[in-house]
Amino acid sequence: MHVAEIWRYPVKSMAGERLERAQIGTDGIRGDRVVHVSGAGGRVVTSRTHPRLLGLRGALGADGEPLVDGRPWTAPESAALVREAAGPAAHLVRYDGPERFDVLPLLVGTDGAFAELGVDHRRLRPNIVVAGVDGLAEREWPGRRLRISQVVIGVAKLRSRCVMTTYDPDTQVQDLSVLRRIASDFGGRMALDCEVLRGGWIALGDPVELEESAA
Repeated sequence: MHVAEIWRYPVKSMAGERLERAQIGTDGIRGDRVVHVSGAGGRVVTSRTHPRLLGLRGALGADGEPLVDGRPWTAPESAALVREAAGPAAHLVRYDGPERFDVLPLLVGTDGAFAELGVDHRRLRPNIVVAGVDGLAEREWPGRRLRISQVVIGVAKLRSRCVMTTYDPDTQVQDLSVLRRIASDFGGRMALDCEVLRGGWIALGDPVELEESAA
């Protein structure tokens, strides 16, 4: 098995950026989901309710600060794009605490499971895609560990999927059959919620070893 893809989403609920290598710490990939959209009353706004956010692309600039469609996240143009996508009260907020993640800081997917599902796997928004995995073998991984170079990842559980999977990542057109199939054929769960046990750097092509968890 090896690392086939690495993804970072600097702005929560926007399209992410594909990386060749990444630094991983206890809070996941450096720069992941450090800015989010906030609405009236300070509530977090996501593409579950405002899928047009998926049409905006988040990235990290050379200075380590997030960009929205190539502009600094603090720029007036970025603010206007966010209001257009998520309503007049929507605005961007920087917050890098652990609560910024819906579950755990790292989502790992596998080529075998994605092939079984048969849709664009960007719908599932993985951070790491592991290739060389047979079918649904990932479903036996919770409770075990993945070793990638010096990085050790603890596999906690399968991720319960939501309505975000129904939106095409390029057009934002909704197809509810995707989530219905995840529910009917895969128990509503796909890809793996993970924690980082030991940080470091990973790169495309790195071997991935599946290990038993430490006693």
